[in-house]
Amino acid sequence: MNVMTDNLHVGQIEKTSKQTGRRSLLKYAGLASIIFLAGCETVVPRGGERAPTPTPTPPPVTGALPSDTTHHRIALLVPLSGKNAGVGQSLANATTMALLDTKAGNIRMTNYDTAKGAAAAARKAVADGNKLIIGPLLSDNVVATANIARPAGVPILSFSNDAGVAGNNVFLLGHIPSQSINRVVSYAKSKGMSRFAALVPNGVYGQRASSTLLRSVKDVGGTVVSIQNFSRDSKSVEAATKKLSENGNFDAVLLADNGSMAIRAAPYIRQNASSTAKILGTDLWNTSSNLAGAPSMRGAWFASVSDGLYRQYASKYRTRYGRAPFRLSSLGYDSVLLTVKVAQNWKVGTPFPINQLTDSGGFIGLDGVFRFRRNGISERALEVQEIRSGSFSVIDPAPKSF
Repeated sequence: MNVMTDNLHVGQIEKTSKQTGRRSLLKYAGLASIIFLAGCETVVPRGGERAPTPTPTPPPVTGALPSDTTHHRIALLVPLSGKNAGVGQSLANATTMALLDTKAGNIRMTNYDTAKGAAAAARKAVADGNKLIIGPLLSDNVVATANIARPAGVPILSFSNDAGVAGNNVFLLGHIPSQSINRVVSYAKSKGMSRFAALVPNGVYGQRASSTLLRSVKDVGGTVVSIQNFSRDSKSVEAATKKLSENGNFDAVLLADNGSMAIRAAPYIRQNASSTAKILGTDLWNTSSNLAGAPSMRGAWFASVSDGLYRQYASKYRTRYGRAPFRLSSLGYDSVLLTVKVAQNWKVGTPFPINQLTDSGGFIGLDGVFRFRRNGISERALEVQEIRSGSFSVIDPAPKSF
């Protein structure tokens, strides 16, 4: 399993109906605004000041649930022990923050540790009477969970971004890499670039990036002149860049890997392939702050979700928990926002109203506007950023609605 296909770039989506969708979206946008106004008495530490000791907050319920006719029972399946415990706890903390911010008194969240076995966690969650499962994180855990949840009629809102596990009551909150490639290619074509090349890593992620690039470039009327694979070592990267221009010059080159590999590969592109081609990246770059300090990456473009609301959330998170959140913990927060909205018209004890997830108008959360397609994959409004000296700058904002 390639970890990048599972969001684990952690250490490293008729006129009347359209109007209805917009009203739904705006209503949810108002909810998000209220959430960030709530708790504004919290003091955010500045500079190098130490964060104050966070006030303890009651965690979501763990273990078996008693009979309850006043709360919606929601299960959170994340790794709370083992090697991925850090990201799992960050997701759990994010859901707790969202429950407190929304004052969701009609929702009871129960945590289940997938590190001890995703199938076992799913069985316990279903047996406890949960009507919705949020999580798991990894695609193989999603498959194991779905095998238990589907027969019980319990839908899944997963944090995975592996499109292969979506559908049949499994909805993915994870950011789908292909969407960021589509967005940045479309933007590059709009700026007059028509000949594309790519450097992609060996493995599943690279294969999917290659397929996406070919489709995206064809859709915008461009040409792919070269796609070269590499292993993650300098010798392999250098050899791949020497082959990039064998079929002629290109206007832009997709560097489909994380920020650290992009920094290593960019100088070889300049030396061996093109001194002027625009370097393009994926949403993996959004978590790589070191990109802004790399001279070889100046002027490169990549597409990702917006960080505007996330920065506010991260400040509140650090104040409450005394540490920075993992970037993908925003998915935990947004999963609760989504559940709270649906719960407004959801009768306690009845099945989760899955049909409400595919509202064409979409929803808004920390990562901006998104909606679920009927195949369970989330479609997200993405912005294009440019890497400048010491910073990222938005050069094409994300749409505010669909």
